[in-house]
Amino acid sequence: MMRKLTDVFFKHLFSMVALFSVLALGAILLFVFFQGTKPFLFATSSYIKLVVRNIDELTVNGVLYKDRLEAIDIPETAEVISIRFPVINGEGVHSQTLDIKIDKNEKDPAKRLIFTYSGNAVTSYPYRGEAFVHSVSWPHAEGLTAFAALDKRINIILPEPAYNLGKFLSGLRWNPTTDKVYGILPMIIGTLIASFGAILLGVPIALVCALFMAEFLKPKAASIIRAGVELLAGIPSVVYGFFGLMVIVPFVRKTFNIPSGNTLLSAIIVLALMILPTIITIAETSLRAVPLAVREASLSLGASKMQTAWSVVLPHANSGVIAGIILGISRAVGETMAVILVAGNSPQLTFNPLESVRTLTSTIAMEMGYASHNSLHNEMLFSIGVVLFAIILILNSFILWFRRRMEQEL
Repeated sequence: MMRKLTDVFFKHLFSMVALFSVLALGAILLFVFFQGTKPFLFATSSYIKLVVRNIDELTVNGVLYKDRLEAIDIPETAEVISIRFPVINGEGVHSQTLDIKIDKNEKDPAKRLIFTYSGNAVTSYPYRGEAFVHSVSWPHAEGLTAFAALDKRINIILPEPAYNLGKFLSGLRWNPTTDKVYGILPMIIGTLIASFGAILLGVPIALVCALFMAEFLKPKAASIIRAGVELLAGIPSVVYGFFGLMVIVPFVRKTFNIPSGNTLLSAIIVLALMILPTIITIAETSLRAVPLAVREASLSLGASKMQTAWSVVLPHANSGVIAGIILGISRAVGETMAVILVAGNSPQLTFNPLESVRTLTSTIAMEMGYASHNSLHNEMLFSIGVVLFAIILILNSFILWFRRRMEQEL
């Protein structure tokens, strides 16, 4: 009876854990996909936002706001924004005014707002390079820039329209701060070339090493090398990146006599080194799992040990070998820190292995920290994550299809 209750308890426990894991994974994917597709479906906001500085009390379209720290939301349908706030100086208390007329038919954010103001106000556009931000300021002291931090200022933030998906995927320029241009084609090409280059360089070496360990080394020596390879698989990627920065980058610079060794070639070499332990470990385990009878049958027919290993054992273990290659591709495509350290991180379209490139993951890692929350820039970084997920999904699906085809032929 006790055993039956225990079985029922663990059955329900495992079911709940599995269900929770699936729901959590689904929620994460939905969140990323929603954030990544939102910039192509909606504007960044349905409001025009006012951000005030050094103004304790103001009236916006007849509504009084005091000590406003967060943005004031104005519906995008508004045609006029009327702002009043008191100013105290040597002449007493008087009111400063700012009237903003919104041209609904104007697409250019630089011409969409028409300002009418009192006092010695100064308008600026774009404010700090932001293409959808206008600024109006009232200097604290005429001609004294030392008091600029005390200027009364109102920033008007316009909603950024939905971005064009084709322009995003095929654009050649990535400039999120000044021009608000988000083209990721150079980063897609850089990611694919770096990943495929690492696969072409690393997979043959990994298969040869796995075959050598599984078929030609004595069990004791193989176990020692296997432990070392598994240790290499657990080394953090930043360590590989540091090794590449200190060894591979100077080697590439001196070998090809170029100004900088932070190039696509350096990234390919580092990624190839990183995927070697993963592919070797999984492939060698699959090779050792091939039944001894298969080897003996091949040897009894007169095949050499090398012919048996390459033409008989390896095809029988192709399922595990391809699984290792898939994991290697996923790590190469998704690698971040090592690539940041050695690739140079220039968002330019190039096929020259001796020039600097930037990958999709590098862009996310370097820019997520300073992209404003809920801005188009922030959402575009989520979109890059969706593109990265799609690339890995397509590559893995192609490899799985290729494996099924090979199994049918065998």
